[in-house]
Amino acid sequence: MASLEISSAQYSIAGIKSENEDACGIHVPDEPLLTTKGIAVAIADGVSSSDAGKRASEACVKGFLSDYFSSPESWTVKTSAQKVLSALNRWLHAQGQREFGHAQGMITTFSAVVIKSNTAHIFHVGDTRIYRLRDNELEQLTHDHRIVLDKDKSYLSRAMGIDLRLDIDVRTVTVETGDIFLLVCDGVYEFLADGLLRKHIKDNDKDLDKACKSIVDHAVTNKSNDNLTCQLVRVDRLPSENEKEFYNKLIELPFPPPLEPGMILDGYKILRQLFSNKRTEVYLAKDTADESTVIMKAPSLNYDDDAEYINRFLHEEWAGKRIKNSNVVQIIESRQKRTALYYITEYVEGQTLRQWMKDHPLPSIISVRNYAEQIAHGLRAFHRLEMIHQDLKPENILLDKHDSLKIIDFGSTKIAGIEEISTPLMQNNLLGTINYTAPEYHIGDPGSHRSDIFSLGVIVYEMLTGELPFTKELSARNLGRATYRSVKFFRPDIPVWVDKTIEKAVNINPEMRFDKLSEFTYALSHPDSTLINQDYVPLIKRNPVKFWKSLSIILLIINLVFIYMLVK
Repeated sequence: MASLEISSAQYSIAGIKSENEDACGIHVPDEPLLTTKGIAVAIADGVSSSDAGKRASEACVKGFLSDYFSSPESWTVKTSAQKVLSALNRWLHAQGQREFGHAQGMITTFSAVVIKSNTAHIFHVGDTRIYRLRDNELEQLTHDHRIVLDKDKSYLSRAMGIDLRLDIDVRTVTVETGDIFLLVCDGVYEFLADGLLRKHIKDNDKDLDKACKSIVDHAVTNKSNDNLTCQLVRVDRLPSENEKEFYNKLIELPFPPPLEPGMILDGYKILRQLFSNKRTEVYLAKDTADESTVIMKAPSLNYDDDAEYINRFLHEEWAGKRIKNSNVVQIIESRQKRTALYYITEYVEGQTLRQWMKDHPLPSIISVRNYAEQIAHGLRAFHRLEMIHQDLKPENILLDKHDSLKIIDFGSTKIAGIEEISTPLMQNNLLGTINYTAPEYHIGDPGSHRSDIFSLGVIVYEMLTGELPFTKELSARNLGRATYRSVKFFRPDIPVWVDKTIEKAVNINPEMRFDKLSEFTYALSHPDSTLINQDYVPLIKRNPVKFWKSLSIILLIINLVFIYMLVK
């Protein structure tokens, strides 16, 4: 299987200075992090005018290379890097204030490249530089954060540790096999023109260690008066898998055969089949090691030659394993090495929310709020990991005997970090379920956390009324004609502000919805006059019975007047 491969080298010396305040590092992790997080290269130049520039640069490089790879695999590179750098910046600022009593205590520049899949992600603060050499052209990928006052005087406009607020330059560039990334500090590039940098790399492209040393030595010869650091990374192979390679990986484990009660697979004794359709087989099983009851989910044999389906099945397990939340069903790690393709989840004894809705056609608003808050609590676990469930519906929510809800089925979950990984399989089909799927998906727009808020809003509406909130089935053709039906049309007892809260949650335009799940659940319990006053709610929607009674009385009066006029 093709995977990302690089060659790298780095060289750093103090130069004419007594101490080397530069720091640099390269980390190439093992799988699966090599695929999900990529490789990282970092360079930092401690500011000599600060009290502890050396400690600052070392803390940034070591901290970034450690903490970036400890961040959730579901996060995008940008989210991971920015959160890590923001935390490092706050630590540097606080530590400088604590030890030295001022904001100049621990300051450093910082630049990093993260190469993941076929993309290089650049993060930059200060005046260290990142270049890319491709087809004999050396391109500077960063902009120096330095203000030049005159020929001999300039100062940094940005650096790590100066302020609690951190402004990071972020950009992405495509990567091709053979690309060489060069990271250098000002002690190098200020004393070597770009043409010389390029020449040293080309003359020593078979030996990157020699190229790094050659660049630094030449800068020393040119009377560099600062620390000198040079890093080189060459991309030798990209993880651009072909269809056959990708499919071979997916079918490393065979599909399990049809399972009957009493059969044992990898230590799990089948008790009975709970669910079966053309796509999935779900069994109630017992773990023979501890006698606990579990659920085994296996793919249907109908799809044993469908690479996209297998990919989705593996994707579901991957997503579920990373979420630990009381309102999300837990995926259990198998005790034994698996001999077939399946996964194990906790057993939730109870019913689906769909069944509960059938049994409780007119629930109290208190019950609905309670369930909405539990669902939102589970969804927040997805959103914190930059995941979007994308298929939230009553059938995918279980209610146990303790009245606790659990979200299930992660097959449609969108994972931002995985979206960055190139594969030959493109999922073009609409995921989710019509009427619960957010409108933006129907027109091909990418989803966001607001898409899950839409689905939750539909469920809340349906719990209260037993109906769906729009006059037409949502589809690309109907979006412009679908209009919201007031909850009060079906439930006159529901307060107007609750109706307006739900209407905002299911707005066709995602920008008009609540931005956070907490805002939605709060608004369900706390009257918001701004929502009520946004537009007038007609009486026929607020109280249809009162409307028709009033209209009948008015018509009766008109008829009586008309009769009186005729008789007179």
